[in-house]
Amino acid sequence: MRVEFINPFIASLLNVLSTMAQVELTPGKPRLKKDDKAKGDITGIMGMMSTQAKGSFSLTFDESLALAIMNNMLGEKPAKIDAEVIDMVGEITNMVTGGAKRILADKGFDFDMSTPIVVSGKDHTITHKSEGPKLLLPLTSVFGNASIEICFDS
Repeated sequence: MRVEFINPFIASLLNVLSTMAQVELTPGKPRLKKDDKAKGDITGIMGMMSTQAKGSFSLTFDESLALAIMNNMLGEKPAKIDAEVIDMVGEITNMVTGGAKRILADKGFDFDMSTPIVVSGKDHTITHKSEGPKLLLPLTSVFGNASIEICFDS
């Protein structure tokens, strides 16, 4: 996987959540992921394709973090993941991927993006649309944990 594909997603996620939801995330140590099991309760996933590479990005939240983001962004306090939280995770996935797309475009990579798909539930799985290695980056906050996965052929 090309290293220049990774940092734009991290920078975009940190920016979106700090400005839109006043949530600060602390990145952990990235590692290769071997299985498809999500590291949280709700995941947004989006495919990206260009002439140079194809791949996907996923963003997974613990339920507690997703609910805190919902409260901070929209002032709503659902008791559990519901349709509005699912929509919010899809929109955050879209914003983060869009931000990364702009950064990558500045580096000469012009990606088309798919519509985000959101999957939720305990022990759900994430299927990437690429055969490349899956990079997992865990993130922590006072509200709960998140993780991003980036998987690109190149």
